Amino acid sequence: MTDYGHGLRFGVFITPNASDAEQIVALARLADREGLDLVSFQDHPYQRRFLDVWTLLSVVAAQTSTVRLAPNVSNLPLRLPVILARTAASLDILSEGRVHLGLGAGAFWDSIEAVGGQRRTPGESVDALSEAIDVIRAFWAPGDEPIEYAGEHYRVTGAQPGPVPAGEVEIWLGAYKPRMLHLTGTKADGWLVSAGGAPPEALGPMTAAIDAAAEEADRDPCTIRRMYNVSSEFGARELAQLHHDCGISTFILMTDDADAVKRFAAEIKPMVCELVP
Repeated sequence: MTDYGHGLRFGVFITPNASDAEQIVALARLADREGLDLVSFQDHPYQRRFLDVWTLLSVVAAQTSTVRLAPNVSNLPLRLPVILARTAASLDILSEGRVHLGLGAGAFWDSIEAVGGQRRTPGESVDALSEAIDVIRAFWAPGDEPIEYAGEHYRVTGAQPGPVPAGEVEIWLGAYKPRMLHLTGTKADGWLVSAGGAPPEALGPMTAAIDAAAEEADRDPCTIRRMYNVSSEFGARELAQLHHDCGISTFILMTDDADAVKRFAAEIKPMVCELVP
């Protein structure tokens, strides 16, 4: 049994199609009413059919009361760390501490480059993400000391920190490959992957890699939350088994269907909670 000590959470991962804007916000409100814990959206700024994730999260924050909010995950190559830091902190303040920050190193490089982003090699993208985490946390730190940061990809010279988030904004990484898993163990507060890219049989070795990196960095692996985007094909027993075997504590249903959201909240969530000691 792998228990990292995190309480169970259940959320939704909704497609941010601009043509379905009213339905998307309605689904988020439904998740909030039904007692789910998290509403999340993917972030692909080059995708013309998608709403901007931070604008959408702001609208959802204004129309919900308890559900946590996060990008799943935010596109770092097209969003400067200082902007991400201040955007997330601002929304956390306005939502009374309900925001977390999912981050990705980048993918779909042709599309990123087409809208003016910098193409990075896999190694460069991981290094840039590592630097971005440092920069973001520096802007969230209390105090007035100017920030000085000289990285290979990001530089900050005498900028003022702030605003400070209302709560503890966790940084979650979408990590699948060895260097990203190592970075997760070294610096992240959470690990967030999808069943399509990380099937259940792959989770054990991946969590072990995160744990080893955390221990190497003198971190307690239990400080890292484990989260999984799943389809409606996953039943309660499968989710409970993933908690038992791999320490997954947050299950996020990928759906745009109101009935699926209701079933996940009313049936799957309580069944998993009953099966997990």
